[in-house]
Amino acid sequence: MLNNSKIENELKSLRKEIFLTGYSAINAHYASAYSILEILYALYAKKIMKFDISNPNMRERDRLVLSKGHGSLALYALLKKVGFISCEDMKKFCKPGGILGGEPNMLEMPGVEASTGSLGHGLSIGVGMALANKCDHIDSKTYVILGDGECQEGSIWEGVMTASQFELENLVVILDDNRLQKMGKVSEIMGIDSWDSRWESFGWCVSKVDGHDVDKLCTEILKSGDKNKPRLIIANTIKGKGVSIMENNPKWHWKVPSKKELKVIMRELEISAEEIEKCKELI
Repeated sequence: MLNNSKIENELKSLRKEIFLTGYSAINAHYASAYSILEILYALYAKKIMKFDISNPNMRERDRLVLSKGHGSLALYALLKKVGFISCEDMKKFCKPGGILGGEPNMLEMPGVEASTGSLGHGLSIGVGMALANKCDHIDSKTYVILGDGECQEGSIWEGVMTASQFELENLVVILDDNRLQKMGKVSEIMGIDSWDSRWESFGWCVSKVDGHDVDKLCTEILKSGDKNKPRLIIANTIKGKGVSIMENNPKWHWKVPSKKELKVIMRELEISAEEIEKCKELI
C-alpha cells in the first residue's frame, strides 16, 4: 500500500511538472501526455526497459518509439526523472536554444530513438529496429506507443503485416486506447470500437490492461507472448487522466486554459500561484 501511495504521489508530481512545462510555452498537448504517463512510468521508472544514461547508444539497450509524438511531455518528464535530461532542458521546452520541441527529436535529445510527430510512422520505425536486432541476434526489445486515432493511418497496417511476417517476438506495441482523437470519438470518426480481432487476424498476440494501473502494466508488459509473434497490449486509458476538466474531453487535445479552468487545474494538481508566475516569466 505504501509503495502504491508513493507511485501515486510521483505520478501526480509528474502531471504537475508536465502542466507547468507546457504552460510556460503557452500551450501543449496536456491530455495526450496524461493518458500515457503510467505506461512510460512503468517502462522507465520501474526499469522494465534496459537503458544506460551514461551510454545511451548501448548496443543491447531496449528501444522506445513514441509514435504519438504529440504526447512528448510525458516522455520528457520520464527522461528527466531517470537522468537523460535536466531541469534546465525542461525550462526551455519549445523555446529558442532548447532541445525539447513539441515532438521528440532524436538528433537533439539523448534517450530518444526516433523523431516522431507525423502520425502513422512510428510502428514501421519500430519494426525496422526490431528486425535489425533479430538479424543481429541482439537480446533486446523494441516498444512502440501508438494512439488509437493514429491507427487510422494506412502505414500502421503495413507495419502490422510486416511485423507478423517476420515473426518479431521482440516487438511490443502498447496501444493508448483512450477512444478520443483531435476532433472527437474514434468510434464515431472511423467506426472502430474494438481492436482485438483486427490485430489478431494479422497474427499478433493481443492482451488488455488497465493503462493507469502501474502494477498491472508492469505485470502485463513483462509477460512472455506467443513464440514468433509480435505483441499488442491494449491499454485502456483516459485522455486527460488526473485533471477532471480534461478527462474524456476532446476539447483538451490542444488548448490554452481559461482563468476559470486554470484555477481547477491548480487546485487538483496542487500548483501554487508562485509556480504559475514563474512559468509566465519563461514565456
